[in-house]
Amino acid sequence: MNENPENLLGYCGLYCGACGIYQGRIKQAVENLRKIITAYGFDKFTAELAKWEPAFQHYGEFENVMDGFVKMFGECQGCVKGGGDPNCAVRECCKQKAYNTCAECVEMETCEKLQKYGPKAREGLRKIKTIGIDKWTEEMQKKVETGYCYLNEGIK
Repeated sequence: MNENPENLLGYCGLYCGACGIYQGRIKQAVENLRKIITAYGFDKFTAELAKWEPAFQHYGEFENVMDGFVKMFGECQGCVKGGGDPNCAVRECCKQKAYNTCAECVEMETCEKLQKYGPKAREGLRKIKTIGIDKWTEEMQKKVETGYCYLNEGIK
């Protein structure tokens, strides 16, 4: 994903490049699990496995759920390009106000729309206000290049 770092700045103050979904971690996890299942042939004898563990009766549904994860979260193009929540109120608000991020808004600190993105979003927005978009995206990209991901901190 050789994207221009500025295109990976979410309106909310999160950096899409640091998102596990953008980084392809869900798709990779599903692919890894499928490799293990195939390597051991578990998918070939689920009826037998169900005799010992009833949950295996639902193996077909499990496969469908894994397909669903890849379909919904396998690839994301980033917030600015329409990725993420298709009904994102923050994105719509910023577009209506012609803002690059919520850092430009006087209501940033009290905005209810930002709540669902947790404290990391406001931290990012405050830093953007302090050092500017260019410097902030540069810092975030450097962190990502060293393996940083919001998942490591328990954030979306």
